[in-house]
Amino acid sequence: MSWIILLISGVLEAVWATALGASKGFTRLVPTIVFGVALVLSMGGLAFAMRDIPTGTAYAVWVGVGAGLTIVWAMVTGAETASLVKVLLVIGIVACVVGLKLVSDAEH
Repeated sequence: MSWIILLISGVLEAVWATALGASKGFTRLVPTIVFGVALVLSMGGLAFAMRDIPTGTAYAVWVGVGAGLTIVWAMVTGAETASLVKVLLVIGIVACVVGLKLVSDAEH
């Protein structure tokens, strides 16, 4: 269950990061509210997951999921240009997250 919560929290990290950019320095109300709600839920989920997953692993997975989804979303929406190198680097992030999960399972 902790891993599922951690992944959802990583998705919420991508939501708050995207909303933060869309808030234009907290000058737009709706993105600012989305940022605040997603941030609280994301951090709460991370804290919950850290009860069972080591801090370093949980944090790395949370950041990796959030960063990977944030850049993919930006490329899909056209906010950022897509390139083969960027796609390969995102795949590398995903591979590292999966690797951390596998190593964590092997240690238990």
